Amino acid sequence: MTILELFILAVGLSMDAFAVAVCKGLAIGKINMKHALIVGLWFGGFQALMPLVGYLLGSSFAEYIAAVDHWIAMILLVLIGANMVRESRDKDPEHADPSLGFKTMLVMAVATSIDALAVGVTFAFLEVRILPAVSFIGVVTFLLSALGVKIGSIFGTKYKSKAELTGGVILILLGIKILLEHLGYLPF
Repeated sequence: MTILELFILAVGLSMDAFAVAVCKGLAIGKINMKHALIVGLWFGGFQALMPLVGYLLGSSFAEYIAAVDHWIAMILLVLIGANMVRESRDKDPEHADPSLGFKTMLVMAVATSIDALAVGVTFAFLEVRILPAVSFIGVVTFLLSALGVKIGSIFGTKYKSKAELTGGVILILLGIKILLEHLGYLPF
């Protein structure tokens, strides 16, 4: 996986966290650097941890499914992406909770990083240096989440659905690219 592909994947994965961070910024209202750091650390930390856990799980059975690993990677990424696209179309108003407490943030960090767990499983089938990859994903998510808090405090939820839609499309396209690459239809 190239650095560009990893960056695109990191941005796609971070869109759920970004969208929730926007809502946090809206709920908090007047934010400061501490708010942005707390949200960024929770979301960035879990977006780094979950693919590592997924990688470790996937590595334990990777040798048994090596012949179809590209299909599994594509299916997981397309399903995750399709779910994000579906969520972006949801018009129900969301309750914005201003709490940055442990329980609230833990639940939200886990919820926004479940897709990263599945991506971590696909990493076990691809040629990925896992520690730099998960660190990179964590840093990108940290930065976008901290930015999301600020954007939410300024603009509200105006960009939430667009962020989820963009992230979903990115993951779908990456899944298709992985499959086409393994089938020999892409030269790069």
